[in-house]
Amino acid sequence: MLSQKLANGRNFQLFSGLLSIGLILILSFVLSLVYGATDISFEEVVRSLIAFDGSTEHLIVRGLRLPRSLIAVLVGAALAVAGALIQGLTGNPLASPGILGINAGAAFAVVASTFIFGNYQTETLIWVGFGGAAMSAIAVYGLSSLGRGGLNSLNLIIAGAAITAFLSSLTSGILVVSQQTLDDIRFWLAGSIAAKDLFLFKQVLPYLLVGLILAMAMGRQLTLLNLGEDTAKSLGQRTVLIKGLVGICITLLAGASVALAGPISFIGLIVPHLARFWVGIDYRWILPYSALLGAIILLNADCLSRVLLQPRELPVGLVMPLLGAPFFLYLTSSKVK
Repeated sequence: MLSQKLANGRNFQLFSGLLSIGLILILSFVLSLVYGATDISFEEVVRSLIAFDGSTEHLIVRGLRLPRSLIAVLVGAALAVAGALIQGLTGNPLASPGILGINAGAAFAVVASTFIFGNYQTETLIWVGFGGAAMSAIAVYGLSSLGRGGLNSLNLIIAGAAITAFLSSLTSGILVVSQQTLDDIRFWLAGSIAAKDLFLFKQVLPYLLVGLILAMAMGRQLTLLNLGEDTAKSLGQRTVLIKGLVGICITLLAGASVALAGPISFIGLIVPHLARFWVGIDYRWILPYSALLGAIILLNADCLSRVLLQPRELPVGLVMPLLGAPFFLYLTSSKVK
């Protein structure tokens, strides 16, 4: 009876924390609509959403800031959840979605296709990048299955590192020999959610929603898997199936995010650690906390990218290392100790 009361109290605390972070996310979203190269009052933002009159301020909010804020929420949540999944899958606290070659696959597909066929429209670029990310993840899973011991965490890490190194070298080679290709996709390579509209948001929304829903449903299985593969099997878990489903989630979430916004670093690395600081090792809570925290961090990083060098704007992919690098150094130093 006492243990049940303690568990209920703990769950209430975690749920309350989730609601509090949700309120911070709403506040961050509002601030992202208000602040930028041109500050717009909160009242004017509200009027632009409910009584659009075609003025410059209303066009900025409806045409520029609202789509990029929605994309920041979705991409931030997706990358953070993908990072939590890959850390849980591999048992490596320093892992991020790029370990499965997803970033390298998307970058190679975009660079190679631009080099061969010329500059694409943004909506076409998204599908090219998503296809490259998916093919890279499939190759990593295929190679890791061929290794000794089959589909296990060590083989995934080795195969991912090999694919990433191979594709990154090819990508660098193309960019070295073709200045035109570099000029065409430089902004995408830096990682940016600027100049994206609601049409692009709607294109990737189904994939990211499916990935997020499937990931949340995998929380219990991933927690058991982290107790050890033998333990998970003794509790009736089909570990190979779980790893395959987790891989699908990571591909959907990270692949679509990278295809849409480019390779934005550190979200998938640092956010799961922030979530674990609050909730412990239970992935039923780590995943939703990661989603909200990832959305908040990317929203605020994007807002910061607009005001740091006014009137110019930095790609958010260049701002994230300023926030994530110190945390990464702390993680690596603590692991060494």
